[in-house]
Amino acid sequence: MAKIKPRVKVPKSAEVGEVVTIKTLISHPMESGQRKDKKTGEMIPRNIVNTFSVTFNGEPVFEAAVEPAVSANPYFEFQMRVPEAGELAFKWVADDGEVYEISKTIKIA
Repeated sequence: MAKIKPRVKVPKSAEVGEVVTIKTLISHPMESGQRKDKKTGEMIPRNIVNTFSVTFNGEPVFEAAVEPAVSANPYFEFQMRVPEAGELAFKWVADDGEVYEISKTIKIA
């Protein structure tokens, strides 16, 4: 399987109260558990990113429960108002117990 890599796009700086757009993408196969392996004929086990959450300075700002119908390499985009300088922490949790995390800092302009 390819290396699972989360990517995020966050402005480096913003003014206090400014609304910014946050974009995320994680390279993940999102196996639904409903396909068969073409070589063996056996079912491929389900392995999806089942939760995605974002905090800003420890406070939740975005959360999603992900279902098997979501395509491979899930992409999320949302907006948030920047109250102060701080750190956005992104977390994806998969069925197999793997946790993928990345963080980005926003400075006040």
